[in-house]
Amino acid sequence: MSGEPHPIIIQVYKAKTDLEAADRLIESYMPFIRSETARFLGRPPVDGNDDELSIAMIAFHEAITSYEAERGSFLNYAATLIRSRLIDNQRRQKRHSNIISLDMAFAEGDERSLGDTIADEEETQDVRYTVRMASRAEIEELVRQMQDFGLTLSDVADNCPKQQRTLEACRLAVTTVRDNPELMADFLRSRRLPMKELTQRSGVARKTIERHRKYIAALLIIYSNGYELIRGHIAEVMR
Repeated sequence: MSGEPHPIIIQVYKAKTDLEAADRLIESYMPFIRSETARFLGRPPVDGNDDELSIAMIAFHEAITSYEAERGSFLNYAATLIRSRLIDNQRRQKRHSNIISLDMAFAEGDERSLGDTIADEEETQDVRYTVRMASRAEIEELVRQMQDFGLTLSDVADNCPKQQRTLEACRLAVTTVRDNPELMADFLRSRRLPMKELTQRSGVARKTIERHRKYIAALLIIYSNGYELIRGHIAEVMR
């Protein structure tokens, strides 16, 4: 890139290694983040009501950490990443919504449908709001704890296994530590994977564990604490 870099590029590169600078950049560009979220939703997002706004903020932070000047305009890159993450979330919601039908019988021999057992609309909205706020609180706490381990959400996304065989190997590594109190305690104390013991007990190649270290560490952090809602989302991966 010729000439002086655009001021936002300078801000982005500083924010890559400075969490306070990243927070300031996100705050400065909240109108942009809201605008991209509104474009996706077809309406302005509502604070405390639309998870999409939180997802867009996380995607913007991911854009900061993964951006390189060769990619072109930062805001175009951030907009693309925000839309991609919102689409991913929409697809996940559709998959989960198809798991249970409200028209199915509540129980064998019971004429009521599952929908008949759900509280009235006002109560349902209260429950949904509570779940949304709890999910947001879990994500914020997870981000803070991951920082203690030198991890970010974008690190985990970039480190996620792409092949089924590798995913199964990472799953085995996670369950090996998770189901062994000594290994888990060692991991939480040192904030590093117990590589020697882990390779010996799991049988997973050290090279595979090292390549996906951040992904494995993030899952172990989630399993070491009370992230019940997040754990529910990753339960399918860990089967």
